[in-house]
Amino acid sequence: MVTVKNSQTGWRKKVKIAFTTSDRVHVNAHFGWAKMIDVYEISDEGYSFLETLKFEGNLKQDGNEDKLVPKLDALVDCTILYVSAIGGSAAARLIKKGVTPVKARSDDEEIKEILNRLVETLKGNPPPWLRKALKKTKRNIEEELEEEATL
Repeated sequence: MVTVKNSQTGWRKKVKIAFTTSDRVHVNAHFGWAKMIDVYEISDEGYSFLETLKFEGNLKQDGNEDKLVPKLDALVDCTILYVSAIGGSAAARLIKKGVTPVKARSDDEEIKEILNRLVETLKGNPPPWLRKALKKTKRNIEEELEEEATL
């Protein structure tokens, strides 16, 4: 993925955004239970679909933190993950990896609506939470992982 910094705001122009989905149209899947996560690349110029991440197995088994590992690993280069719901532990683990989880307004919210709103927001002055998410770089994440390894 190509990343370009905007000299005025300091955020990356192209980022990966992911969505938990059961139908590839709506953000309507709980993170832990999601069998599909669609990934898009987005900038202030538009968005493009990159891939659908697919997960199998008994994903509805509550309390099984191991089921999250493949998802966490697959999302490490994403900046934001939209979900219909997410557990506290999973949200904390995403944040630790540099991925900002965002709860969709409803299960009826369409992925394309969110993408279009984000594109428009990126053209202007993004809100503080989005600016913070966009400023994260791979180096910041690698530094955090290195610190974690030395503890």
